Amino acid sequence: MPAAPYDRIGGAYDSTRRADSYIVARLLAHLNPQESGRYLDVACGTGNYTMAFASAGVRVVGVDNSPRMIAAAARKASPPPGQEPGFSTGEARPDAPEWAVADVTRLPFPPAAFAGASCTLALRYFADLDAAIAELGRVVGAGPIVLFTATPEQIRRYWLRAYFPQTVERTAGQAYSIGRITDALHTAGFSTVRTEPYAVKPDLEDLFLYSGKHRPSLYLSPAIRAGMWSFANLAPPSEEATGCAELRRDVASGRIAEVLPAGDDPLGDYVFVVAER
Repeated sequence: MPAAPYDRIGGAYDSTRRADSYIVARLLAHLNPQESGRYLDVACGTGNYTMAFASAGVRVVGVDNSPRMIAAAARKASPPPGQEPGFSTGEARPDAPEWAVADVTRLPFPPAAFAGASCTLALRYFADLDAAIAELGRVVGAGPIVLFTATPEQIRRYWLRAYFPQTVERTAGQAYSIGRITDALHTAGFSTVRTEPYAVKPDLEDLFLYSGKHRPSLYLSPAIRAGMWSFANLAPPSEEATGCAELRRDVASGRIAEVLPAGDDPLGDYVFVVAER
């Protein structure tokens, strides 16, 4: 994983990114956390999903190689008096997450320290997928490991390609295929790998890249684009400007209806990958 990639969007990240309740529910369903278990949230960013797990009663450690992101997560977990960490005043306090700054290929934990692990929308940032998955396999016992990601095939089907073709292609170029992910998991000792496609919901709460699938006007907000890795780091400035101008015209004219998908692709927009030994 490159050195602290999210440090470049940390200032915008928390204004547009939050744990989506449906995605949290599916992650927890796949993790099936046990009361006695301890779980790892890898590449946790500012801890949105980590704290959602904690609010569900999961003993969880959030790890990221960005000191800036972990510092932001720790601040959210220690709010002013009278307000619980990451939750509105008056809610029951969950077990507080633990935090660690570390590279996913060199985790500071003993073997089989965790009953399971998750990684949400960060797999594409792992420069050495085999080393990252092998290290997860080292610190996780029987599993499961739950990966929420997008494949190159899925990304290339996004309607965003009509306005931001280079951005979408660069994003797809960073992603790993299901076959590549499965091979890495098998090599790390996980014999069972299954997938569950995910289609973006109209009420998606976490404003990641394809969150505007049903709400194209989202992409016209500079603040929202700034919280998306692809726009913040991969979009050519000229394409971003011309693409937004064209999108704005199409939204105003109604032509956008010809661009938006008629229904959900059976392939899904993202995918949950679940591995167990």
